[in-house]
Amino acid sequence: METFVMFGRYTSEGIQGISAERTKKTVDLLKQHGGELKAAYALLGATDLMLIVSLPGVAEAMEVSVALSKMTGIAFTTSPAVTVEEFDKMMSPGKKGAKK
Repeated sequence: METFVMFGRYTSEGIQGISAERTKKTVDLLKQHGGELKAAYALLGATDLMLIVSLPGVAEAMEVSVALSKMTGIAFTTSPAVTVEEFDKMMSPGKKGAKK
């Protein structure tokens, strides 16, 4: 499973549908794509929501991002995430893709 961070920004349509039921539908949608909601936060500022999700891969992340936008009216930007420990290993000398 891969980790993705989804940043959401409410549209005028999206703000109308705020509810616990919509959150449940989001969790169900993630499960349908083999994923899981790890954490969800409401924010102040340029970003209104942040979801941390696990999904099998990039294809599923793209599918979920588009499906959630259609379902909720919330515009999502989705980014892959790795832990700092994983990043350090990926960047260590001798690893494929690491700069020497």
